[in-house]
Amino acid sequence: MTHCADPVPACDSAAEREKKSKLSAFFTVIFSGFALLSDGYQVGVLSLVNVALNMQYKEQYTSAMSTRISNSLFVGCIIGQIGFGYICDRVGRKVGMMLTTFLVIIGAALCAGAYGANGSVEGMFWALTVYRGILGVGVGGEYPCSSASASEAADIVRPGRRGFLFVCVTNLVIDVGFVLSALFPLIVGLCTTNYEIIWRASFAFGVIPPLSVMYFRFKMDNSERFKANAMKKNVPYLLIIKRYWKYLLGTGGSWFFYNFISYPFGIFAGTILDNALGTSGSFVQIAQWMLLLNCFYLPGSLGGAMAADRIGRKKTMTLGFFCQGVLGVCMGIFFRDLLKIFPLFVVLYGVFMMMGEFGPGDMLGLVSAEIYPTAIRGTAYGWSAAIGKTGAFVGTTVFKPAIEAFGKGDAILGQSRVFILASGLALLGSIFTWFLIPDYSKKGLGEEDEDFRRYLEANGFDLSNMGDGSLAVETSLPDEKEIKA
Repeated sequence: MTHCADPVPACDSAAEREKKSKLSAFFTVIFSGFALLSDGYQVGVLSLVNVALNMQYKEQYTSAMSTRISNSLFVGCIIGQIGFGYICDRVGRKVGMMLTTFLVIIGAALCAGAYGANGSVEGMFWALTVYRGILGVGVGGEYPCSSASASEAADIVRPGRRGFLFVCVTNLVIDVGFVLSALFPLIVGLCTTNYEIIWRASFAFGVIPPLSVMYFRFKMDNSERFKANAMKKNVPYLLIIKRYWKYLLGTGGSWFFYNFISYPFGIFAGTILDNALGTSGSFVQIAQWMLLLNCFYLPGSLGGAMAADRIGRKKTMTLGFFCQGVLGVCMGIFFRDLLKIFPLFVVLYGVFMMMGEFGPGDMLGLVSAEIYPTAIRGTAYGWSAAIGKTGAFVGTTVFKPAIEAFGKGDAILGQSRVFILASGLALLGSIFTWFLIPDYSKKGLGEEDEDFRRYLEANGFDLSNMGDGSLAVETSLPDEKEIKA
């Protein structure tokens, strides 16, 4: 047996390598999640863009066109989530993140410069529909790529307490994007009353966050965990579905309910506030109320991040869904009376959205990134998120028609009944969460990888297909097992 002549330098070298590994993982977490700021911004900004387009083009900007432009992003998101979930598992996290960053930059720039042939207004609206779809593919792809990479790095930086860090660089960052989506148009609106400048500048601002992380993402590498556990060929999808169907039903179903509520209530919040303020409401006034409303996202997201590691993912998500449902039912019942005290209405609306962020908004991404093994983390996350974005698509499609149908000409009555309907889905989401989603709060990501390998081996799968070939010897990662001399 060979002994080291001077063990101290060797120990120092090992400690230095571990320190560098943690530092590298920390920056991976940061730059994996930071571009999600643009994703939250681009989804949220459409609320005030809708107001600006409606004020500029009036009857030309129909309800159907508004819904079409909103939904094009979600259709693109569904394609991006499924497609890039596959890419980030089969090709690599880095490749997926580079491609999605590029698509978000291109999509946002095209939206800012949208133009109809020969100056056609309707042509411009259709161009926006297509460009928002391109943007949506990039936005959707960010979710599985960034979240898979961030969760694997967070497990190294804060083993046993990865929940807080993961939420802070994913959903909290998205919510900061929502706040900026009201703040930036407000600033532009204070500088000019030209609605075209307002909506074009608002779209253009979304280019900055992904552009700022492009270089750092180019310098990143795939995680050691991915290199050891990737399946780049002969993926046994039937075995995967057989083992994880219940989890997929739980994450996908809960995400459907959450997005069915959060996206239409977020995107059309400007329209609701506009209707509530009446003809006296200016763009700046609506933007100010929107900013206040969006700021409620932040304490909800931060509170959920702190609760995730303390009371667990399942309890946090169930509590958020349940509180949102109860509050929404009460708001629906007393909706007309609340509008008479408008500041109180806005505060309660904000708390309603805040509880969504505290529970499912924070936890769904975290749970979907940790209950599935590394080999299929991006794919399973993408499937779950795509089902969720289907909920957003359905929600935004039926939102305005539902108000008209329920109200029968009375918009206030229609909105109150939609609040009650959405709140019922939130209560249903709490039931889905409690019975279908496991709590992996204290479980290392490597434990599920090992369980998955044993499951595959027991079902005759050739484990030599696992790993991307860049690691000569499969090793346990530092946070999983102690290294024994």
